Amino acid sequence: MTDDASAGLAAPARGLSIKSAVMTPAYRNYALGVLMLAYTANYVDRQILSILLQPIKLELGLSDTQLGFLSGITFALFYATLGIPIAVWADRGNRRNIISLALTIFSGMTVLCGSVTNFAQLALARIGVGVGEAGSSPPAHSMISDMFPPEKRAAAMGVYSLGINIGILIGFLVGGWISQWYGWRAAFYVVGGPGLLIAILVRFTLREPVRGHADGLTAQGEGAAPRIGEVFRLLWAQRSFRHIAFGSALAAMGGYAGVTWLPAFLARSFAMTPGEIGTALALIIGFSGGAGTYLTGVFADRLAKRDIRWNVWVVAIVVGLSFPFCVALYLSSAKAVALAIFVYPAFAGAAYVAPSLAMTQALVTVRMRAAASAVLFLVLNLIGMGLGPQLAGVLSDLYHKAYGQESLRYALLTISIVWIWAAVHYLLAARTLKDDIERARLHGLR
Repeated sequence: MTDDASAGLAAPARGLSIKSAVMTPAYRNYALGVLMLAYTANYVDRQILSILLQPIKLELGLSDTQLGFLSGITFALFYATLGIPIAVWADRGNRRNIISLALTIFSGMTVLCGSVTNFAQLALARIGVGVGEAGSSPPAHSMISDMFPPEKRAAAMGVYSLGINIGILIGFLVGGWISQWYGWRAAFYVVGGPGLLIAILVRFTLREPVRGHADGLTAQGEGAAPRIGEVFRLLWAQRSFRHIAFGSALAAMGGYAGVTWLPAFLARSFAMTPGEIGTALALIIGFSGGAGTYLTGVFADRLAKRDIRWNVWVVAIVVGLSFPFCVALYLSSAKAVALAIFVYPAFAGAAYVAPSLAMTQALVTVRMRAAASAVLFLVLNLIGMGLGPQLAGVLSDLYHKAYGQESLRYALLTISIVWIWAAVHYLLAARTLKDDIERARLHGLR
């Protein structure tokens, strides 16, 4: 966040007029803070299932493959595919109102998850959460890009992306202890409600920014939004975007598999209670993960002033280093050692997000930004969120005959190779990034 971030977040308390504050540094940072709160609610509701997998498995009698289906494909398929039409809507309509509506839907469906009695009902409720969350991020990415100039955009995306880590912190901490004290159903009820209040905050305290404002392209920003086919063609014609998309998807696969199944792994391999697991993972992912998400965006912005390719080089370094730490984590036989090693994978878990989003925004015109984010998230979530947890569950069931209670340990170890694969894609993206950004600039001038 910029140097005057504290002033911006405090602005409403000093009676600052929202109408007059639009695009001042104070309002801009206040708006970023509210959008981050919305993303936090998004991730709390998305990840609460992770800490509850083991008690749900025991009560409903589900297999790891079924749990992986609930955590991955069930959610990701609707979240990723519906993101495209909603993003097209956002490039034409009021992004603030779309975000508010999305918050209302996914928060309500999270509450509904606490009332299910079987696998089919829980799957349908999770689909509802995915439908609601599909309308949250792409419009927010577009708004942020219209509020912050290119040289501050990765850092701003990093602040917004802190919602991932704060959401996981709250989800694990609240979900773990509420589940232990009152049962897993109560955890869904408790975390779903706050999103409804944030929806009101978004609707009545934020204003729709002028498209292209931060790029000095207001006149272009007022034009008609291109069709989704044009956005696809422009992005897919750029080799750097293809590598960024697949690199982020593979990093997401490792991250989602880990964050989804780590609570069950700690319960099975180290006999930790839900409260212990929730506290440990909340602190590690919340603080170490938050630092990684934010600092990677900040360093990418600073180093990119010398060479724009640092946006992807930084990510390649951070995610590539995750591999040896994950191997050590899943081969560890001591609880304290495993949790200590997890500090670095947690740091790197969402570090790819901010620079990837910033570069995706740079590779399109101002009227394509929400749709461009949705295209990136389509690839990222179908592969990362959809396949990561599901593959871990399938492998765990397949390994059960050989490894018994420890099958999940070796399933997660197998998936860890994706961190190296992701780093390779980011290194390849650097080869054509400069030329592709120039191609997007010329496309916007046509």
